[in-house]
Amino acid sequence: MEGYRLNLPNRVLLTASQYVSALSYRDYRLMWMGTMSAGAADWALIVARGTLVFSLSDSSRLVGLVTFAAMAPLFFIPPFAGLLADRVDRRKLLTWIFAFQVITNVILAALAITGFIEIWQIIVLSFVNGINRAVQMPTSQALVPNLVPSDKLINAVTLSSATLHGSRLIGPLLIAPLVLTAGTGWAFALSGLLYALSMVFIMQIHTTSTGVLSEGLGIMRNLIVGLEFIYHHRLLKLIVFLTLLHCSLSMAFESLLPVMSHRQWDAGETGFAYIMMAVGAGAFVGVVAIAGVQSTEMRGKLLLWLGVASGFGPLGLAVAGNQSIALVVAALMGGVQAGFMTLILVIIQTIVPDGIRGRVSSIYLLHVGGMMAVFNLIYGNLAEIFNPAAVLGSAGLLFVLVMAVSFLWAPMRRLYFFGLQA
Repeated sequence: MEGYRLNLPNRVLLTASQYVSALSYRDYRLMWMGTMSAGAADWALIVARGTLVFSLSDSSRLVGLVTFAAMAPLFFIPPFAGLLADRVDRRKLLTWIFAFQVITNVILAALAITGFIEIWQIIVLSFVNGINRAVQMPTSQALVPNLVPSDKLINAVTLSSATLHGSRLIGPLLIAPLVLTAGTGWAFALSGLLYALSMVFIMQIHTTSTGVLSEGLGIMRNLIVGLEFIYHHRLLKLIVFLTLLHCSLSMAFESLLPVMSHRQWDAGETGFAYIMMAVGAGAFVGVVAIAGVQSTEMRGKLLLWLGVASGFGPLGLAVAGNQSIALVVAALMGGVQAGFMTLILVIIQTIVPDGIRGRVSSIYLLHVGGMMAVFNLIYGNLAEIFNPAAVLGSAGLLFVLVMAVSFLWAPMRRLYFFGLQA
């Protein structure tokens, strides 16, 4: 019994190390911190832009339009971004992207602080920010597997996903006091500072990472390679389509939150920020929990149940009668949605060879990000006609139906019951 007590701290440390083992590698650690800082800047921008546009216009339609402008580049930029990420040094490409993000945010902050800001300017700068993000995301995903040994890949991908979802907490948390006391202009300035910090972290990475382009093939043919890989891989094709519907029906809710915060929860200007913080907190906990799951069979079962729960999340948020309940529901929703998306990303990164990783990541982003852009615009317009809560809840229930229908395909059934097999 005494020996067991002596070994207990070591056992706890060993268990904890399973969740963060990839962070023991210097270059990956720098990448992780850079991605966390950039993600915080992204979500700070989303909240600050939505808050400012709604305060200027009192229109969920315009909030949806600005969100669409920020996501619209995901329709056409990712294939070229993936090709670029497979052609040049991914570390240097990320450095330049973050530099452009700093410049964009400085301009946005200057316009807002001086009082010359107009909605059309926000739309244009959101579009530019979206172009940068459309290049950044597939490049980051393609770089991560080169920074750790292959046996740490799943943990690295999971922890990288944690930065994406956990930054929903950090970004709004940092800017909420600024929005309330100093105005959204200073929130934009803080976003620019966070992008600058990301640039510094990425510049310190030593690992050189590029893909492999086929000799003798033109640009368009090399672009199509990633698309062909997805659509010729039976399981991967189904996974991407399922994720597309998940992002469209369960996760495209940003354009609805400002109006629900004001009218349903009476939460004022900071209500949107607090809801996003709750989503981020739940997402971070959910993804870190996923990082410790070693069994492929268990990951398959989790994918099924998290997908179903992710559909019920928007319904819970839709029926929340006050902000306190909405915060709890948002945290739970963030956890299950982030867990589902993380498991999807682990599956994709496990299947795809490194030589075309940038292109496949970009095609994946084109599918899911593009549909999120469209549905944020659709939901923003529907909220002008129907009750926003009804729009949100209906979309969530529809995804629950999608998860049920996914059982019709044998590859998905095998994935749910046995996990990803060699």
